[in-house]
Amino acid sequence: MKVLLINGSPKKEGNTFAALSEVAAALENNGVKTQIICIGNKAVQGCIACNKCDELGRCVFNDEPYNTVREELKDADGLIIGSPVFYAEPNGSLCALLDRIFYSCSELLEYKPGASVAVARRGGTTATFDRLNKYFTITNMPVVSSQYWNIIHGLLPGEVSQDAEGLQIMRTLGKNMAWLLQNIKKGAEPVPEAEEQQQRTNFIR
Repeated sequence: MKVLLINGSPKKEGNTFAALSEVAAALENNGVKTQIICIGNKAVQGCIACNKCDELGRCVFNDEPYNTVREELKDADGLIIGSPVFYAEPNGSLCALLDRIFYSCSELLEYKPGASVAVARRGGTTATFDRLNKYFTITNMPVVSSQYWNIIHGLLPGEVSQDAEGLQIMRTLGKNMAWLLQNIKKGAEPVPEAEEQQQRTNFIR
């Protein structure tokens, strides 16, 4: 089993990457392979509603971010999308890419569990979280939850490491995704017991 994680931040190894890495570590610890893809900091073409994908079976634009994600989705069993908060929404470049991916590659996404992660200095996380989850709920994808909304706080690189509750939410998300994938593959299993005492913090303290 494999989960693809998309880092929607223009910063390759910033707080979004750190949050997704925490999720990935939990997945790996529970027997699920992972791959993190960064969309990078170059401009990403958005959908122009040309519907050429109906004829071609793929988006008409032949750019690296789209091609990479499309190719990796072929053997992925689950998808996790992480984004920093820009004006109470996900990164615009990420949304431009996701619009094209979900519109032209739905057959590679349907019935695969999905989850989103929002990273912010302070606010806008729930709006970002909601926007990303809408991609899953229009594509027949089960949405994986955690012990709280999948949000974590930090501004400067590495600052999310101070958000103890946020990190725990990421680990729980990874364990829940692994549990669901294993149940899908093997059949129903008992709900896993919590291994950690739940932490509650305000922002990063």
